[in-house]
Amino acid sequence: SFDPPHPPSVSLSPSEIVEGSSVTLTCSSDANPAAKYTWYKGNQTKHHGPEGIYIFTSITFPITYMFICHSVCLSLHIMLLLPDRPNLPSVSVSPSEIVEGSSVTLTCSSDANPAAKYTWYKRNRQLVDGQEGNFTFTSISSNDTGTYYCEAGNYYGVINSTSIVIDVQYRPNLPSVSVSPSEIVEGSSVTLTCSSDANPAANYTWYKENEESPKASGQIFTITDIRAEHSGNYYCEVQNSVGRHNNTLHLTVVAGTFFS
Repeated sequence: SFDPPHPPSVSLSPSEIVEGSSVTLTCSSDANPAAKYTWYKGNQTKHHGPEGIYIFTSITFPITYMFICHSVCLSLHIMLLLPDRPNLPSVSVSPSEIVEGSSVTLTCSSDANPAAKYTWYKRNRQLVDGQEGNFTFTSISSNDTGTYYCEAGNYYGVINSTSIVIDVQYRPNLPSVSVSPSEIVEGSSVTLTCSSDANPAANYTWYKENEESPKASGQIFTITDIRAEHSGNYYCEVQNSVGRHNNTLHLTVVAGTFFS
């Protein structure tokens, strides 16, 4: 029996086209007897025959082609993607405020054809590479503080991003406390000193045990003309926006000898 051609289907391979590559157009339709196919560009015949296939061995400009495959007319657009080295990568960090122990993601992106491959660096030490351009600290630490940049590259070139600084905030460490001089004589001057590593910088407050009001603020607490009643436990509290920590020392004041 005779079966006229059905409306044809058209396809393009590959879907992403780079100048100079091979590209195949395919036109097909169910018909009995088999249909003949003709490809047109505008009013210009490109190819005809039973296979319905037209091949560009090395496709070039212009940017857009319009073709029609005739049994019933259909059009097919071909967008020609030009090869290009990556643009200057865009980089970001999330969240913007970084606290030790939290999850932090660095993101890098760049327009390129073919798609760029990304590599993150801390100074000149490579961290990771991959198609997505992301690097995640699942639990960031103070040791991760530093300057980072992203490299984007494809077959046609490589380009580095501007630098991005990661500043990891953390609660104060256990403070170090000391007393000077090591031998205290009643009536002398005594200095208590407290220090701790913290980011952002911490505030220091001195307390005497069982007293609510602070004795002093700052890393150094000086007791002039020390007396026996100054004996007792003193502690230094260190606090920033992330957390706090404290440490205690004991003073015993006697007439001529200091015991700790």
